[in-house]
Amino acid sequence: MPKTSLRVVLAQPRGFCAGVERAIEIVEQALERFGPPVYVRHEIVHNKHVVEVLKSKGACFVDEVDEIPERAVTVFSAHGVAQAVETAAKARELFVIDAACPLVTKVHKEGQRYAANGFEIILIGHQGHPEVEGTMGRIDGPVHLISKVEDVARLQPAAPEKLAFVTQTTLSVDDTRDVIAALRVCFPSIVGPDTRDICYATQNRQTAVRKLARRVDAILVVGAQNSSNSNRLREIAASTGAPSYLIDSAGDLQFEWLHGARAVGITAGASAPELLVQQLIRKLEGRFRVEVETLDGTEENVHFRLPLELANQPAEAGPA
Repeated sequence: MPKTSLRVVLAQPRGFCAGVERAIEIVEQALERFGPPVYVRHEIVHNKHVVEVLKSKGACFVDEVDEIPERAVTVFSAHGVAQAVETAAKARELFVIDAACPLVTKVHKEGQRYAANGFEIILIGHQGHPEVEGTMGRIDGPVHLISKVEDVARLQPAAPEKLAFVTQTTLSVDDTRDVIAALRVCFPSIVGPDTRDICYATQNRQTAVRKLARRVDAILVVGAQNSSNSNRLREIAASTGAPSYLIDSAGDLQFEWLHGARAVGITAGASAPELLVQQLIRKLEGRFRVEVETLDGTEENVHFRLPLELANQPAEAGPA
């Protein structure tokens, strides 16, 4: 029986952002420079495939720093950590390389600057997300966490006339627009960063998936179930009316999802490697006569420098 034709349309951009690429490179270079094991607190990024590959090279993933031997080489994840975690690492004399995305670090500094000037901080983000926990743990003083417009009415700041907001980086301008607008209505004097400070990668991938949804009958989002930005890509695609599915890898694909589809769109969260997208295409090729095209979209050329611990130090300049 001849295969049915299927047009596969790839979003552009998709997959790894500069912060994720940097974090993975930090672990790989630490392993090469200092040798295994290199300890990593939490998943370096939210992707099991990436974690398993790094494990195979000698990375050891732990939940907390008290599981790490004293003076060991240690990497903090791309999501950033609270000050208490850094303090605990110093107490164990760990040789720490911080892989926090520079855009996350920028949010920390913005929150700290506002707090130092006497502002109460409102953080727009998701409860329990590691980035949110890290940001809240970096700011001295009250931090009010909200995630949706309805939360604004429940805020009871001590000084309503002196409020500032910051946002989780994996939220886009579109995700935060209504919440910020509600904050400005309730608290007219509130201050916050320019929308240009929102993570470029999150915005670009969401814009791309909206464009993709207009061209296809169904959308597959490659990304981890615990990835905030991957889940949001699926939600946005679904909101357009296109059947949309979040899958960790090609092994999760169910062909009945594509019944009657003539075109399927594929995108990937910011922590999903391109290898997983290509494996998904190969699985589709096993069932369909596939024609692949890539949508026009933003070409990202952002690159973040490695931390000084890797950029400048000779190999022997590691832990004592």
